[in-house]
Amino acid sequence: MAAPSCRAPRLWVQVARQRMETPLTTVSKPFCSAAAASRPLDAQQLAERLRAQKQEQKTKKVQVPTNPVQQRVQELVRFTQQLQRVHPNVLAKALSRGIVHQDSDLVVINKPYGVPVHGGPGVQLCISDVLPILAKMLHGHKAEPLHLCHRLDKETTGVMVLAREKDMAHQVQELFRTRQVTKKYWAITVHVPVPSAGVVDVPITEKEAQGQQPHHKMALSPSYRMDNGKMVRVRTSRNAHVAVTQYRVLSSTVSSALLELQPVTGIKHQLRVHLSFGLDCPILGDHKYSDWNRLAPQKLSVGTLKKLGLPQSKARHIPLHLHARQLILPALGSRKEELSLVCKLPRYFVRSLSRLGLKMPSQDQNRDHEAGHLGAQ
Repeated sequence: MAAPSCRAPRLWVQVARQRMETPLTTVSKPFCSAAAASRPLDAQQLAERLRAQKQEQKTKKVQVPTNPVQQRVQELVRFTQQLQRVHPNVLAKALSRGIVHQDSDLVVINKPYGVPVHGGPGVQLCISDVLPILAKMLHGHKAEPLHLCHRLDKETTGVMVLAREKDMAHQVQELFRTRQVTKKYWAITVHVPVPSAGVVDVPITEKEAQGQQPHHKMALSPSYRMDNGKMVRVRTSRNAHVAVTQYRVLSSTVSSALLELQPVTGIKHQLRVHLSFGLDCPILGDHKYSDWNRLAPQKLSVGTLKKLGLPQSKARHIPLHLHARQLILPALGSRKEELSLVCKLPRYFVRSLSRLGLKMPSQDQNRDHEAGHLGAQ
């Protein structure tokens, strides 16, 4: 039997000649290696190749920004991504370290940035998933799961109330539904509202925004509009919801402000919509509602970017600066007096205040300092 030939097919030789633009006679080695390379890899070879690629990615140097603000932004992005990949026990432990208050009925946590409250498409880990674990960490292995009393958006930080029993959770939810709970948020805005204190009373509905990427978002649905200098009542959308927000400026510069917001109603994205489209003062880091037609990173002025120490290309990493600062619950159950719950600001929020030249009210600054000191102990 003749030995199998190791010569290359004629077509392959012609292609090689065209590509290399050199005579075929200059190639002295047989083309067996090319044929071998075309064979499928076995399991061991494939595993070795994947292992080598993973090792190469690990050893690849990551550019570390020299600007401390950009370093902090990069840390926050990495932390948010890690929270979606951590084991549920790790998230539960992190929540237990941020407990603001607990008694026989309630557990109050300081919700971290970037963690969704409920599950959904693309959500790998959420607060509701770890409530059974958190309950066992706090009250022993026989403890019943904690129950959500309300919700906060994924990007919002601050006070979040949990109940030990389902019946208590329903009672607290009823307090929220009947607007008996006082809610106070803090937000850093890109512009300064005029007047410096007031009420935004404009209904909100969900609409489709036209643009390069058609999408749905919450929008104002005013009952009146201007027509030739006259105020004319318009037909209210059937899907519009009554939305009322009180606001006041706590500190301001020429181009930014620290606001205290008190939502009377609880419509989806109410604060963000009222500030951006009602007062023309979008929240810093609100990449969804800073522009109606576009889904794009928030466009900031040169002065604001300079204060933050960031180029516009990095603005997409700026987190939403909206914090649930305080909740005041009325007397409930065995508690005969109202309960005031205050959460200290996250570090990125405090640093942005400093960079933008905004100041916290002195009593709140002292309160945050004391909370941080107790937390360190």
